[in-house]
Amino acid sequence: MTTVFDPIDLSGTQLANRIALAPMTRSRAGHGGTATDLVVEYYTQRASAGLIITEGIQPSVVGQGYPATPGLHSAEQVASWRRVTDSVHEAGGRIFAQIMHAGRIGHPVLLPDGLTPVAPSPVAAPGQVYTQVGPKDFVEPRELTDAEIRATVGDFATAARNAVDAGFDGVELHGANGYLIHQFLAPNTNLRTDEWGGSEQARIRFAVEVTKAVVAEIGGERTGLRISPGNPYNGIEEPAPDAVYTALVAELEPLGLAYLHILEEAEIRELTLALRKQFSGTVVLNVFTDGPTGPEHHTVIDDGIADLISYGALFLANPDLPARLKAGGPFNTPDPSTFFGGGAKGYTDYPALQDR
Repeated sequence: MTTVFDPIDLSGTQLANRIALAPMTRSRAGHGGTATDLVVEYYTQRASAGLIITEGIQPSVVGQGYPATPGLHSAEQVASWRRVTDSVHEAGGRIFAQIMHAGRIGHPVLLPDGLTPVAPSPVAAPGQVYTQVGPKDFVEPRELTDAEIRATVGDFATAARNAVDAGFDGVELHGANGYLIHQFLAPNTNLRTDEWGGSEQARIRFAVEVTKAVVAEIGGERTGLRISPGNPYNGIEEPAPDAVYTALVAELEPLGLAYLHILEEAEIRELTLALRKQFSGTVVLNVFTDGPTGPEHHTVIDDGIADLISYGALFLANPDLPARLKAGGPFNTPDPSTFFGGGAKGYTDYPALQDR
C-alpha cells in the first residue's frame, strides 16, 4: 500500500514524500515585490516537504491583491527568488511557484499609477480587503477587453518563464479561491456573452488558454493547476460546479500537466473522485471539508483518493511536519496572529522534534 511517506516521481521531479506545503499568502515581500531574507528562511525551514508550493505570486502589477505580496514580472523579483530556490534545493527540497492574478480582489490603493483591479465582468466582490491604510471595501473592477485578456494570458506565460529562470522546479496556476481564473469559471463573476463567457465551455476558456500558454512556455511536466470547485471564498457562487470542472479537466488532460491540485470543500468528495478518475496525472488534495487539513487526513493517500496531500496551517505551525506526521506528533497549535506580516517571525524558533 502506498503511504504519505513514500517517494513519488512528479513528471520527472523526484519528491521525497507525498506531503506538500500548501500555498498561503504571507505578505512578507520587500520593496518592489521582492522575496526577502524572511521568505528565504520560511521556505527553507519547510524543505522536508515532498513539494513546496509558494504563496501566490502576481504575474503583473495589476495582478496584486494584497499588501506586500511578491511578483515574478521584473528582473529584480526574479533575482530575489533565486535566493529562495537555491536555499530550498540546498536543503534537499523541491519548490513550485504559484502564479496568482487576484483579479477583482484588491483595491486601487494597492496599485500604482491610478490602476484599478480588473475582472471578467464589472461585479464587485462583497466585503473588504486589508490594505496598508486599513480595511477598504472592494471596488467595482474594470472589465477586461478581449485584447487585455489575451495580454493577461501572456503575462502568466512570461511569469512562468521567469519562475524557471529563478530556479523553481515548476509553477502552479492559481485557479481557486475566487481569484482571476476562478472568476472566469464562476457564473456570478463572469457575466460575459462573448467567447470568454456565457456557456460552460466559454467560461473555462480563460483557464484553458492560460494553461496552454504556460505549457507551451515551460512544458506540461513543470505546470500544475489548483482548483476549488464550489468554494464560496471571495464571493464566488458555484451552485452546480460539476459540469464546469469536468469540462475543464477534459480540456487539460491532453496537456500532460505535472498535477491537478484540488481544494476540497465540504460535500464535493464525489466530484473529487470523478476528477481523479478523469485526470490521468498526479492529483494533489487539500482537504477542507471540516476545517484545515489535519494530521488525520493523510489517509487520503492510503485510500488512493490522491497522490499528494497539501497542508496549510498545520505546516505553518510545524515546519518539520513530515517528521511529526511520521512520529504521530506532537503538533504545535497554529496561531493565526503569526501568519502574516513582513516582520512576523511565526514559528522560526520552533521546538525541535526530539528523539522521534
